[in-house]
Amino acid sequence: MARDVVLLHGFTHTGASWDPVVAALGERYRAFAPDIRGHGSASMREPVTLEAVLDDLAALAPPRFTLVGYSMGGRLALHAALAAALDRRIDGLVLIGASPGIEDPAEREERRNADERLADEVDHMTIEQFAERWAQTPVLAGQPPAVAAAVRADRLRNQPPGLAGALRGLGTGALPSLWHRLPEVRAPVTLIAGERDAKFRGIADEMARGLQDATIAVVPSAGHAVHLETPARVAALIAQSPAA
Repeated sequence: MARDVVLLHGFTHTGASWDPVVAALGERYRAFAPDIRGHGSASMREPVTLEAVLDDLAALAPPRFTLVGYSMGGRLALHAALAAALDRRIDGLVLIGASPGIEDPAEREERRNADERLADEVDHMTIEQFAERWAQTPVLAGQPPAVAAAVRADRLRNQPPGLAGALRGLGTGALPSLWHRLPEVRAPVTLIAGERDAKFRGIADEMARGLQDATIAVVPSAGHAVHLETPARVAALIAQSPAA
């Protein structure tokens, strides 16, 4: 019988960004890759808040499932693993280039203000302009041309007001830090980071020390968006995760 897996995309992406991973998973899995509020077909859904996104996930997800998240989606997946409506339904977590948030309150407030300023700018941009700007983000540097082209096409499925709302409601500065709550995560966690993504390799090491049951997988030659650069490898790691 096929196993159920839910895949949460990153900021500026849509559920379609998971298509290569879903294809690599094949018939062993039944995959759900929703557009998160503020993105794609859910660009205009309001409110764009953590609580609303978790309610969407609780309504969409099967009774038991493996939850996979990339970047923003990974952060949301951690919140889901600690939510009363979802924690006992999640058999395992697979987090790619993810973080529990910003631990220092002053730094988190600084990031929230920066995200608010960026959201104000996004409100006055075309999606083409913002896609070009976001592609210059340092953590995304070095993507192979074919991957960069696919990412751009996916970003163009979004609308500026939706992305601005996601920055304000789901950004790193907007959400509370979960560093102190990592020991409460019941499910086994696979932490995936690209070899070229030094920042998130370090975060994965720190997270593993706080989690009850964590495995780290560093994917050779990959950057931050490991699932986009090596979808077959990510599919294999999902299949190898303890709950899958």
